[in-house]
Amino acid sequence: MTIQQTRPTGPGIDEPTRLALYRQMVRMRGMEKRAYDLFLQNLVKGTSHLSLGQEAIAAGFGVAMRDDDYTFATYRGHAHTLARGVPMAGILAELMGRANGLMAGKGGSMHLTSVEHGMMGSYAIIGAHLPIATGAAWSAHYRGSGQVAVCFFGDGTTNIGAFHEALNLAAVWKLPVVFVCENNLYMEYTPIGAVTAVPNPAADRAAAYGLPSITIDGNDPDVVYETAVAALSRARSGEGPSLIEAKTYRHGGHSRADPAKYRPAGEVQEWLARDPLPAYRQRLLGLGVAEAALSGIEAESARLVDEATEQAKAGPQPGEDLVMKDVWADGGASWRN
Repeated sequence: MTIQQTRPTGPGIDEPTRLALYRQMVRMRGMEKRAYDLFLQNLVKGTSHLSLGQEAIAAGFGVAMRDDDYTFATYRGHAHTLARGVPMAGILAELMGRANGLMAGKGGSMHLTSVEHGMMGSYAIIGAHLPIATGAAWSAHYRGSGQVAVCFFGDGTTNIGAFHEALNLAAVWKLPVVFVCENNLYMEYTPIGAVTAVPNPAADRAAAYGLPSITIDGNDPDVVYETAVAALSRARSGEGPSLIEAKTYRHGGHSRADPAKYRPAGEVQEWLARDPLPAYRQRLLGLGVAEAALSGIEAESARLVDEATEQAKAGPQPGEDLVMKDVWADGGASWRN
């Protein structure tokens, strides 16, 4: 069975929910644009992987999820972290390697984690987090907690063994986990279509595990939200996992080190015209949402980004005392000596 959604099909989404979706996307866009500026100022060391253009997926699931649900993300996880209610200042400080960052500057851009917010990690190894998300779902199932693990990954992950192993086990045990493929058409520099035998690398493989093939417009926050609500409900009711392929596009290269010259100009322009933020803004206006309400969200977001930036910059550099912290089980290394 194939399920493909391109426009909202449910009973309707109320205005507060739609404003929450817009608020999330605006904050995500503002924070990552600021992260880009900080990188150019040499305040973000190394590289960073931005999700500019892909915000609708993180926002749709972030609004739909319960506070105690679990999120597992890739190294492109800034937006997913913010979606779980993690303070923006802590995220930006971590990108800058400051002591007031989420992990005191030890994780950086690619490893954002906040267990207290249900953000169970950003993983730099492709596909490594899928079995971990499956394990978290098994824990929730065993405890009868009603929690759901939501695992986000890129299209390239569908050709990794861990993708198939995690999906198979989750289906066999009917675990409460939702696998979300953020298909932005490219792995690192290679088009996913050039190395994959099926057009939809995630959805076309769902049938092998007894799951429906779900392909959605990942740039439409309403569609993402409604799909998320349905998948989360299915998982919580004991019906097992879902595999969702959300079609989207990153505005920039794979990372800040990638100018993305390999992408056809026409393709880039076509997808930029489908930018989820201005498109959703126009939809809200068409639905009768007041311009003042949207402008207020945008102004508030700009203020929050500025405040978070200053708080992050004010953080100290980590001290040498943190070098061995969290390396061993007891939080130190003295016992090994």
